[in-house]
Amino acid sequence: MVATLNIIGCGNVGKVLGRLWAQSGVFLIQDVLNRSLGSATAAVDFIGMGRPVGDWAELRPADALLIGTPDDRIEAACDSLIRSGTLRPAATVFHCSGALPSHILAKTRSYGASVASVHPIRSFAGPESVAASFPGTWCGIEGDLPAVESLSAAFSAIGAQLVRINPEYKSVYHAAAVFSSNYLVALLDVAVEAYAKAGVPREEALKLMEPLVRGTVDNVFRLGTTDALTGPIARGDVATVLRQYRAVSSWDKRAGALYKRLGKFAAGIAARRRKHSKSD
Repeated sequence: MVATLNIIGCGNVGKVLGRLWAQSGVFLIQDVLNRSLGSATAAVDFIGMGRPVGDWAELRPADALLIGTPDDRIEAACDSLIRSGTLRPAATVFHCSGALPSHILAKTRSYGASVASVHPIRSFAGPESVAASFPGTWCGIEGDLPAVESLSAAFSAIGAQLVRINPEYKSVYHAAAVFSSNYLVALLDVAVEAYAKAGVPREEALKLMEPLVRGTVDNVFRLGTTDALTGPIARGDVATVLRQYRAVSSWDKRAGALYKRLGKFAAGIAARRRKHSKSD
């Protein structure tokens, strides 16, 4: 028998996963509950399987339940699920939040469920294209062993690559994505403004930066962060670093503070590389 899955709060993540699991035969998509019957119907149409429902009372018991609501509504949805009386013993209850640990669903354990969190590390804008390109997507997973084992199999079946994470540091895990994506954009924006201060138009600054940024990123993924570091700190050119810090600070104190803070982290990377070189 194919396991049944109910999706509660079926946005883009639920729609993509639901379609892939339905197509691969991993889950029988049973009920889809959204805040409106219209949006639940649209989700079912995208998935190609399931029954749209507009009320908790209409939910049927299922083997697995994905709570795909926004993060700030996951706990409330979990409470509503328990009150619905449809929670089946030994059910798997999970969410896909990158910021919240699985134990936000812990109340369901009292009813025999096991809980987990599986976070696909990618954007889900444009569900059609995401569904087509999902294989190879990395997912951070944590939770109760029965849920982790069953969901590892379910996600692997649609091409995901899974990595176990420590739920105690779930927020730090999520911050890693912010550092590598959102804050990278913020850092490059500072670089654009610095070029502009030096007389380079912003549009040309981006063109000037592109080969440097792309080359650096390529080196990070080819060599690792330790060996990808270049520039005055990597060379130990303290005089240049101090001169730049003073110049940036006189232009913009916030940028100067950022330069100094990042310089300390870069110095740590440089020291790590020197240590590795000596050990070799």
